[in-house]
Amino acid sequence: MNCPYCGYYDSKVTDSRGVNDGIRRRRQCLNCGSRFTTYEQLQPASLFVIKKDERREEFNRNKLLTGIHKACEKRPLPTGTVDKLADDIEAELYHQGKAEIPSTLIGDMVMERLKNLDYIAYIRFASVYREFTDITALKREIDTLVTDEVGESSPTAQLSLIPAEELEVVAKRHQRSRK
Repeated sequence: MNCPYCGYYDSKVTDSRGVNDGIRRRRQCLNCGSRFTTYEQLQPASLFVIKKDERREEFNRNKLLTGIHKACEKRPLPTGTVDKLADDIEAELYHQGKAEIPSTLIGDMVMERLKNLDYIAYIRFASVYREFTDITALKREIDTLVTDEVGESSPTAQLSLIPAEELEVVAKRHQRSRK
C-alpha cells in the first residue's frame, strides 16, 4: 500500500480489526511516519447474469440498486432499506456459488422482497419486470395482492390506506362477484 501523503511504497500495520465484511487496518508510513487507514474486502469471483435474450453480462450492483430505487421512489420506507434489500439479494446470489445466474431469478428475488416490504413498490417493479401490456394484466396482479392480504397482515413498512375491517369486506364482496 502506497502512502497517500508521500507515495512511499511500504508501510507497517499498527492495528487490524474486522468490520462488517472486511478488515480495517491502521497503517504507518515507513518513510514520513504519517498514519492512515485502509479497508480490505474480499473480492468475490465474477458473477454473470444471463439476460432474457441469452446475452451474458457481469453482475452490476448499481443496476440492481437503480431498479429498486425507481420502484421505491417517494415511498415511506426507512432509510437504508433499499441498500439492505440489495445487499441481501447480492449476498444470496454469491452464496449460491454459481458463476451464471438467470436475470429472471434476480427479478423474482426482488419482487418477493418488495412484496413483503411495500405493495406500491412491488407493483411498480412488477409493471416493468413483467412487462404488462394492458391494464387487465396489471389488475390481475393487484387482485392477487388483495386476496393475499386478506389472509395475511400488511407489510410492516406499508402504510394502511384502508382499515383492515373495511378491506376484508371489500375483498369478500370482490370474491362473491367473481363467482
